[in-house]
Amino acid sequence: MADSSLPPGVTLEEDVDMDHPRYPSLGPAPDNGEPSSPDDSPDSPTAEPMENDEHLYQVSEESQRARERKEQLVQQLLMRRRATALAVPTNDSAVRQRLRHLGHPITLFGEREMERRDRLRAVMAKLDADGELDKLVQAHEASADAHADEAHHETVQDDVPPLQLFYTEGSAELLEARKQILRYSLRRSWTRIERAKRKRNDPDEDEDAEIDEVLKSMEETSLDCSEIGDGRPLSSCSFSPDASLLATSSWTGVAKLWSMPDVQHLATFKGYHTERVTDVVIHPGACKSQDAGAGNVATASADRTAILWSLEGKKLQSYEGHLDRLARIAFHPSGLYLGTASFDKTWRLWDVSTGIELLLQEGHSRSVYGIAFQQDGALAASCGMDALSRVWDLRTGKSILALEGHVKAIWSGRDFKPVKTLAGHESKVAGIDVSTDGSYIATVSHDRTIKLWSHYKSWSYDKSEFMNETMSNAE
Repeated sequence: MADSSLPPGVTLEEDVDMDHPRYPSLGPAPDNGEPSSPDDSPDSPTAEPMENDEHLYQVSEESQRARERKEQLVQQLLMRRRATALAVPTNDSAVRQRLRHLGHPITLFGEREMERRDRLRAVMAKLDADGELDKLVQAHEASADAHADEAHHETVQDDVPPLQLFYTEGSAELLEARKQILRYSLRRSWTRIERAKRKRNDPDEDEDAEIDEVLKSMEETSLDCSEIGDGRPLSSCSFSPDASLLATSSWTGVAKLWSMPDVQHLATFKGYHTERVTDVVIHPGACKSQDAGAGNVATASADRTAILWSLEGKKLQSYEGHLDRLARIAFHPSGLYLGTASFDKTWRLWDVSTGIELLLQEGHSRSVYGIAFQQDGALAASCGMDALSRVWDLRTGKSILALEGHVKAIWSGRDFKPVKTLAGHESKVAGIDVSTDGSYIATVSHDRTIKLWSHYKSWSYDKSEFMNETMSNAE
């Protein structure tokens, strides 16, 4: 009998196609003869997955190629990011920025630009080997952002007028001092040049042989004497021009005078400095053109003052004006002026006899640590914590040369190879001085000792002749 619900001419037993689209809910009858429910269909969310249905999810070749191209692009992008992150910058400021972003010190003591770049390369290689590429990428991006900020800042600053050189009017005392320095330096430079000419024209002169002799004598340097200098660390030392006296300074706020070469205590300079003494120097005319009661010794202190003393330990003059502690001091070769370097970022020139401040010189961005005068007296050199040394013309007040770099230890000036290591101190060596004739070297240390080193026996030329020439030049 035909079912009225079926299409015309179709019987249930023979002609119904159970997979026909018009009967999506119909499926194979269960074994018990009961009709199947819609939940039993393979498309039902709760139906169990059919076995061996992998063929239903096969990817076409075109899709597979697209997936491979995508993976290649991702790999190329990762390689580019890795190469960029591992690229070591050549600019030193960029190297410092990268080290800072990686959490490492931007510089080490005595480290030069190339050494700093090699250290950065080693740090980056280690991070890459440890699988920390993300950290390298972040450091690179942070450095790039900092560089962009600097470039923007420079662009903004383009509209600012350039810095101009200007002069300030000096005092009458400074003008007279410049004239005196000019006369003194011209006479000394003429003498030096004439001596160099005679030496050049002398067929018996052999500069290389003299250098070899000096280096040989340095190799034979040995410790002559060691003496306790104070109860606290020593900070500096200075020979007198004839090497008969040695002055030392210490953290107790005092300076002492010693006889040479037996290192016997002669006098103590104390009672006025309220902080540690940072430096001590002896006047170029001491034991020579000046008597013991004149100003022969100068000290600098962390109490921001410098003091002039007689050889008996009497205070003669003080020099006040710095805004921060003093570091090093130096007498001008004429003996008429005293230079002081301070942590207030300035160095100053003083009249020794009157105590008047003749010159306050700026030019360093950080603390000024050292000062020295050329033997002709025309030039002064200052060095600061800004890793910069400047050479100044005292006759005009101009900075004529800027030097970058740092000084190495007790070394040969010919090839900068170590000649001799003076081992003996048990702590930091804080000060060193060489006698005028070159026969003695004095060192002072935080171990509170004074050590005297000698190589006099190996000196080849007549010491008295050298001393006479040196004394005449100093006068």
